Amino acid sequence: MDCVNPPSYRNDTVLPLPMEVTANAIAVDAACSGNPGKMEYRGIDLATGAQVFHFGPVYGTNNIGEFLAIVHALALMEKTGVKKTIYSDSYNAILWVKKKQCKTKLERTPRTEQLFGIIARAERWLNTHAITTPIIKWETKKWGEVPADFGRK
Repeated sequence: MDCVNPPSYRNDTVLPLPMEVTANAIAVDAACSGNPGKMEYRGIDLATGAQVFHFGPVYGTNNIGEFLAIVHALALMEKTGVKKTIYSDSYNAILWVKKKQCKTKLERTPRTEQLFGIIARAERWLNTHAITTPIIKWETKKWGEVPADFGRK
């Protein structure tokens, strides 16, 4: 991606976004030190570059974090009445959200019990709300790392 910050033809963002990416969006990502391990996730407003939310770290997996980040963005937008697109680089998390179920293989133990409570809350939210927000796969190979990336690779 050959972008300057921001390109002269983009007046809707302070970030170097490709033209096919809408700036009226929240990009989400998760990071995990070990898998499972110390997991956290966040959402970034693509128009301003500001962090909109952050959660963790807690013991979990990257896929769980990606799933929870999308649900967090959906719930936050509904609560505030904001309508934006969501970008995630996780195909699994997008699929889990569409199916309204976190299909993790993480073992349920006393260490993960709190996280499983959060997952159950997210699944309940998905099952009681109509989702009309576009959730789009961030094309990392074409566009570079998602702006919410924690930069730890």
